[in-house]
Amino acid sequence: MTLVLRHSHVTALLDRVAVLDAVEQAHSDLSTWAAQNPRPISMGAPEDGAVIGMAAELRSADLVAVKVLSDLPGNTAHGRPRQRSTIVVTSTVTGECVALIDGRAITAMRTAATSAIATKYLARADASILGLVGAGNLAVEHTRAIALVRPIDRIVVWSRSSSTVEAFGEKIADLKIPVMHAESVDHVVAQSDIVCTLTPSVSPILLGESLRPGMHVNAVGAAPRPDEREVDGTAMARSRVVVDSRATALAKSGDALLAIAEGAITEADIAIELGDVISGRTPGRRDADEITLFDSTGIGLQDLATAALVIGRARAAGIGTDIDMSA
Repeated sequence: MTLVLRHSHVTALLDRVAVLDAVEQAHSDLSTWAAQNPRPISMGAPEDGAVIGMAAELRSADLVAVKVLSDLPGNTAHGRPRQRSTIVVTSTVTGECVALIDGRAITAMRTAATSAIATKYLARADASILGLVGAGNLAVEHTRAIALVRPIDRIVVWSRSSSTVEAFGEKIADLKIPVMHAESVDHVVAQSDIVCTLTPSVSPILLGESLRPGMHVNAVGAAPRPDEREVDGTAMARSRVVVDSRATALAKSGDALLAIAEGAITEADIAIELGDVISGRTPGRRDADEITLFDSTGIGLQDLATAALVIGRARAAGIGTDIDMSA
């Protein structure tokens, strides 16, 4: 039987601590070849849209998955979300389709969890001020995830809309962390130890000349497109860059590919994967003054690790709808 899980099912089953642990282990497995994450494929769609297939295998769970991610900029003019996704999970033992899952909540939580894991391994041990460029739902998820790995004393957040910042403050009020509304992105960078860029910007919103020694950056928000980015080539050149998957970054990260095209960095600078840092194969931060940057493109293995967790919890709780796909 195939388990069908709607968005409401998924949100009821997700747990940030469990997701963080599952995604961290999955990246470690990728480093030790106990998991696979092939380069994604991309197909064109109307109005400059793209449909991306993100495949992964997790040997410990005997599962493979493909997330079909639709990135459709034209949707915004019609009041529809720019991105939608569905995750198809299959057993490597029986070949049966184990689950069909709406990908929205899984994508948001696994993305924030991965940034938190990067922060855990790359940010300075004394990093305590979190800077957010963007104040939407992704900022809420990142705050909650990063607060699990670092004691955050203060949050500095910038958004073009003050009402968005106010809403952000209300959504994380239970954490009891002071929130300051920054006047600019540079203001965020000047006051923060950890900075997360969380906007759908298509051109650099964070400039490398503003980065300070010892800080850590999670570059997250740009769509997985080779011509869109949030940070400039100078930021990439000044930083020790870590990626979730080298193959994916060199196919889909505009932050990396545009910096390479400009000559700011080379492909050799996109060599360190997060899993290699977790497993100890490669050092992360090497000294207190080093600038570290996690270029988050997003990979199917993160979705699969989170989906496997959700499927197990759904089965235990009797949540979701079973469908006989072979009938």
